[in-house]
Amino acid sequence: MTKKFDYDSYLSVFTWRYGSNEMRKIFSEKNKRKKWREVWTALAKGEFEYGLLNKREFMDIKNKSNSKYIDIDKAHKIEENIQHDLMSEILLYSQQAKIGGGKIHLGATSMDIEDNADMMKIIDALNIIYGRSIESLSLLKEKIEKYLNITCMGWTHIQPAEPITVGYRFSFYAQDILIDLKLFDRIIKDIAHGKGFKGAVGSSASYSALVGQKNSEQLENKILDYLNLKSYTITSQTYPRKADSIILFALSSIAQSLHKFALDMRLLQSPPFGEISEPFGKSQVGSSAMPFKRNPIMLERINSLTRYVNSLIFVSINNSSNMILERTLDDSANRRIVIPEAFLAIDESLLLFNKILGKMTVHESNVKKNLNLYGPFSIIENVLLTATKHGANRQKMHERLRILSMKAWKEIEDGKPNNLLSFVEHDKLIQKYKVDLKLLKPEKYVGNIEKRTKRFLSKELNPVINKYMKNS
Repeated sequence: MTKKFDYDSYLSVFTWRYGSNEMRKIFSEKNKRKKWREVWTALAKGEFEYGLLNKREFMDIKNKSNSKYIDIDKAHKIEENIQHDLMSEILLYSQQAKIGGGKIHLGATSMDIEDNADMMKIIDALNIIYGRSIESLSLLKEKIEKYLNITCMGWTHIQPAEPITVGYRFSFYAQDILIDLKLFDRIIKDIAHGKGFKGAVGSSASYSALVGQKNSEQLENKILDYLNLKSYTITSQTYPRKADSIILFALSSIAQSLHKFALDMRLLQSPPFGEISEPFGKSQVGSSAMPFKRNPIMLERINSLTRYVNSLIFVSINNSSNMILERTLDDSANRRIVIPEAFLAIDESLLLFNKILGKMTVHESNVKKNLNLYGPFSIIENVLLTATKHGANRQKMHERLRILSMKAWKEIEDGKPNNLLSFVEHDKLIQKYKVDLKLLKPEKYVGNIEKRTKRFLSKELNPVINKYMKNS
C-alpha cells in the first residue's frame, strides 16, 4: 500500500526514503506517546501498591494506556494553548481516564516520564542495530570462507604493496564490526540507563513526601522493574546527557566501519581495479547523460549517510558539556532530531551493507590480472631477504632492486607487462647470491594469513554469531 504524504510540506528523507519502517516506528510520534503511557502506568502501579491509588483508579489508568486511546490531533490542539507537549498528553489522558485521571503523573516531573521513555526507545533501536550487525557478520563470514585462499594484491597508499587474500581483506571489515559490537555490549549493560523516578532535580523529594524517604527508593525500583529498565544512581532533572554522546559515538563507530568498507569497495569497483561490483539492476540507470555508467550508488549512499552520522556526535557532545547545573532545555529540540536520525541513518547503511554483501560480485579474473601485473614487485622484499642471508650487503642490494623496480614501472607506464622478475633473473649482482625465483611466487607470498584468518573465524567471529543466534 502506497503511503500518502503532504507533498506541499517539507518531508524528511527519513520519513520515507532512508531507514526501515521498523526503526521509524520506534521514533514515531505515536510510539513516543505509547511509551509515555507505559511509564505513567508503571508509576501508577507502584503508587497503587503503596496505597496512593485505589484499584479502580489504577485499572482505569492502565486500561486507558492502550494505544487506541492515543489521539495526537487532540493532544496537539491542547498543546497549542498550553505550549507543553507532555502536559498536553497528561490532560488528554486524564480526560479519557475519568476515574483515575486525577492521579496520573503523581509526584513526577516531565523528565521522569520523557527520559525513561526515551531510553526505552533507544534500547529498542540499539537491539535492531545489533541484530543487523550480526547479520553483517554472518554475510562477511561467508565471504571470508569463500575467498580464504584467493590471493589478491594488497595496497598501501593506494599503491601496490604485497599480496594478501580476498578472505583476509573481508576479515578487516568483520573485525571492525566485532569491535563495534563490544562497544554496544558495554553500552547496553552499563550506559543505556534511564533517569528513574527522582523528581525535578534528582533529589526524590516529591516521592519521599508521598511514601516516605525510606520507601521512595523502593518505589523507584519497583517501577523500573515493571519497565524492565535500569537507572542511574545519580541524576539531575535528566539522566546524564553524557550517555547520549556515548551512544552516538557507538553509532559513529559503526558508521566508521561501514564508511571504510564502502570507500574501499568503491575503489575496487573502479575500472582500473575492477575487482568487485555492487549489485546492479537489469533496468538500473547509472547516469542521465552517460548510458554506459555503472555508478556504485549504494556504496556512495553508505558513505554519504555515515558521514552525516559522524557529524551528529558533536551535537550530543555539546549537549553534555553545556547542561548547566541541574538542567537546561537547550538540548531538547536537537535531541528530537539527532537521536532518531542517527539511528535511521545507521539502519539504512546497514541494510545497504547487507544487501551489497549478499549480492556483490568478486571478479576473480581481474583479481588475478592485478596480482600478475603488480605481484612481482612484492617478491622484491623476499629477494632482498634471501640475498642478504647469503652474504649480500642489504643497503647495496636494496638500491640495486630499487633501480630495477623503477625500470619495470617505466615499462608498465608505457603499456608493457611487468618484466621485473626477468630483470632480477638476469642481473649478475643479484644472481651471485643464488636467488631462485622459481620458489618466489606472488600468490604464495602471504605469510601466515590463512592460519590467522581461520583462527579469527573459529575463535572470534563464530562465537559471537552463534551466541546471538542461540539467544535470539
